[in-house]
Amino acid sequence: MSERPSAPSSTTGSSAAGTSAPPGADENTRSLQSTLKPSWVFAIALGSAVGWGAFMLPVDWLQDGGTAGALLGFTIGAVLIGIIGISYGMIIRVLPVTGGELAFVLQEFGRRHAFVVGWFLALAYSCIVALNATAVALVFRMLLPSLMEQVHLYTVAGWDIYLPEVIIAALAIVATGFMNAMGTALSGRFQFIACVVLIIAVVAILLGALLHGMQHGFALYPAFPEGSSPLPAIAVMVAFAPWAFVGFDNVPQAAGEFDFSPRKALFLILAAIGTAGLVYLAMIFSSSVALGPNGDTHPDAAWPTAEVIAGIMGPLGKGLMVIAVLMGVATGLNGFTVSSSRVLMAMGRAKMLPAFFGRVESRHRTPVVAIVFTSALCLLAPFFGRSALQWIVDMTSVGVTIAYGYTCLAAFKLAHPARAGEHDAFGRARPVYRAIALLGALLSLGFLLLLFVPGSPGRLGTAPLVALAVWVVLGGVFLAVRHRRLMAAPEAELEEVVLHPEP
Repeated sequence: MSERPSAPSSTTGSSAAGTSAPPGADENTRSLQSTLKPSWVFAIALGSAVGWGAFMLPVDWLQDGGTAGALLGFTIGAVLIGIIGISYGMIIRVLPVTGGELAFVLQEFGRRHAFVVGWFLALAYSCIVALNATAVALVFRMLLPSLMEQVHLYTVAGWDIYLPEVIIAALAIVATGFMNAMGTALSGRFQFIACVVLIIAVVAILLGALLHGMQHGFALYPAFPEGSSPLPAIAVMVAFAPWAFVGFDNVPQAAGEFDFSPRKALFLILAAIGTAGLVYLAMIFSSSVALGPNGDTHPDAAWPTAEVIAGIMGPLGKGLMVIAVLMGVATGLNGFTVSSSRVLMAMGRAKMLPAFFGRVESRHRTPVVAIVFTSALCLLAPFFGRSALQWIVDMTSVGVTIAYGYTCLAAFKLAHPARAGEHDAFGRARPVYRAIALLGALLSLGFLLLLFVPGSPGRLGTAPLVALAVWVVLGGVFLAVRHRRLMAAPEAELEEVVLHPEP
């Protein structure tokens, strides 16, 4: 029995998961609805990539890298992630199916490799959902501390847990899960509206900073930290920037629900990465203008970036910051709930998880079991606090980076001249795409090394490394339990339900 399913025939120009299931179709082969419009997919990628950090952390970035270091570092990071994003757009042309990287790796590298990618991505996306939910509570805690810091429950890793925060985070998770269960069109439309509001808020903040600069002179925060040379300052930002853009990879998770040609995915991914980069740069620049060369960074404030923006724009600035961060958190919650549930669904259909994960509800045509499981798992997060949760999120950056590398290598294989007879997705540009895919794989390896090499600015701490080791061991045990069932699944069945999931 070969480990790898046979190559699919060309699916370019149509969604492989877009047809409607006939009455009585099995829940494990029933397809999802093709309702995602290009603007919604762009919003899923953008809203997921621009999270709470874009509005919470600019002052910290300025202190670590300076104005020039932060701006250059994020620009370089966006370009590097864009190179990897090209491979995602390439491979979606050939495999526009639900499950994204798991389906790509299953096709090109086989079942065991696909399990590794799915195991890490399911955790990574779920943890980011949980982190965004706790960020909602954190925003309320900073705005209304007297209300939120009531009914102290306990302390975890130095983080105090209060009952109101737990309730707010839980409500955010439940509401997002319910919206996703009610249909992809509803969550896609919400994502688009929230992204529009977010962009309007960011543009307003940038205009306020520019107006302040024109009135008082553009005296920015120092270009680089005092006593630091430019290269290390930029490197610190480059090391962080790639994971600031995590979320563009949500696009292939929902590729089976496109209502448009998968050829547009490449443009949408690059547009989302570019727009996310502009949002980060706008917030860094605005914060630099607000701080000035000797500005107060408000080290004791709960939200320094909002304080400095309010310093030049007054209450309006703080209000815009609240709107922006809430939209960033909401789009992250929604986008990663979509991705997490689709990965779980694909793993269920590929026999990597119990089959019920692959079921699609008949009325709204959504993977309800996977959505409910994601939400239920995330409901544990508010009880552990952000400190403990951040360890797990840091650890999952390893899995996301591995998924980047696998996707680039899969695109590299698909673009081989010998594969020209299987599909025409790359045309005469096949050698160029292949070179870009190889470069993307090398960049992914570089990002992975940044997480482990001693002295690296992105090196994982002890707690995330322990969490990583635990998750790897659990994955090994789970694979051993499921291995016989996984390897016994007929190739034709895997191709039908994962690579070509029409009923």
